[in-house]
Amino acid sequence: MDKVIFHIDVNSAFLSWEAVYRLKHGETLDLREIPSAVGGDREKRRGVILAKSLSAKTFGVRTGESIAEALRKCPELTVVPGNHALYEKCSAAFMKILREYTPDVEQYSIDEAFLDMTGTEALFGPPLEVAHAIKDRIRDELGFTVNVGISTNKLLAKMASDFKKPDLVHTLFPEEIEKKMWPLPVGELFSVGKATVRELSKLGIRTIGELAKYDPAVLSQHLKKQGEFIWRLANGIDSSLVESEPAANKCYGNSTTIAFDVTDAGTAKIVLLGLAETVASRLRNNQVRAEVVSVGIRTHELQHYSHQTVLDSPTNITQELYQAAAKLFDEAWDGTPIRQLGIQTGRLSEQGATRQLQLFDNTDYEKLERLDSAVDKIRKRFGNDAVKRASFVMEEKLDHMPGKSSGENRTKK
Repeated sequence: MDKVIFHIDVNSAFLSWEAVYRLKHGETLDLREIPSAVGGDREKRRGVILAKSLSAKTFGVRTGESIAEALRKCPELTVVPGNHALYEKCSAAFMKILREYTPDVEQYSIDEAFLDMTGTEALFGPPLEVAHAIKDRIRDELGFTVNVGISTNKLLAKMASDFKKPDLVHTLFPEEIEKKMWPLPVGELFSVGKATVRELSKLGIRTIGELAKYDPAVLSQHLKKQGEFIWRLANGIDSSLVESEPAANKCYGNSTTIAFDVTDAGTAKIVLLGLAETVASRLRNNQVRAEVVSVGIRTHELQHYSHQTVLDSPTNITQELYQAAAKLFDEAWDGTPIRQLGIQTGRLSEQGATRQLQLFDNTDYEKLERLDSAVDKIRKRFGNDAVKRASFVMEEKLDHMPGKSSGENRTKK
């Protein structure tokens, strides 16, 4: 039996939640009906756009751009400050309704979730029917709208929910891929970032369909394992499960909230180096290697985005993990001040697995492994502060092993 997977996404979440709250507290103007946005301070023209109305979108206002730039495009734009305590409450109410239909709910972010609805037809009816019921119930009870995507896997369900908005249900079953997904620009494919779009354009690939039909061996030559990975996505292939709770040891990661806004790439990369130290150390301690690396960025306005890649070979080497994270950061960061950074790794394998050799790669991986092993032994005996990279000696404001792991084993007295 095929899986039945829903992806449910709140339409313009922060703006919708602001609008509902304000209407319930006496305001007569619905922010969703005018050019409006949630961001920072309109008068000081500071901050970035976190969410915008559909009418603001028609003026070219984009999520993530500065308020100053948005106001140049739309001088009449109404900008309201964010209220993140409110958004957490709205998100909790949203998730509570979803869990009434299945226990298999994976909260993907504050305003979206995957549901595994396989086998629930006898309880709630056919997928399209229950999708409309959930959508309408959220609108009627909570006051905001959602889009629902339906398919047989998470990738296709998420792609479907991103079709025409708002307040709609879309399907994207395997037999519909050629008609509904392949004509889309390749940049709309999940996990394909701007840098990858540029590389694909050099190969003459501009649509998802062109990527799907391309020779995966040639893609791998140009993009390494990332090439095969996105080729599979373009063909609708995804075997990931809806995980209501993260499986133990299925991924290793760390993140840190920085005490000040980071505005330059150099400082951000020092933070990433510290995160790579802690994540790689945990991988080595558990004798596993990771093949997928993801970098998460949260701005000073609490907007979050991430970017991931598939490595040529699984690793637990600090330097290799850091270099992958730094490259992802360069591809993803748009210059907005940063308040939090994170590194996540996945697709694990046992440490004894053989490394796949690359023809023009002269890196001495054995030397790097010996160096990491020596550092691990010193830190285990004398504490984490016993060995510190030179970068952190000059940056006293930054922790060389940030996040939860940083305080576990400080220098012993």
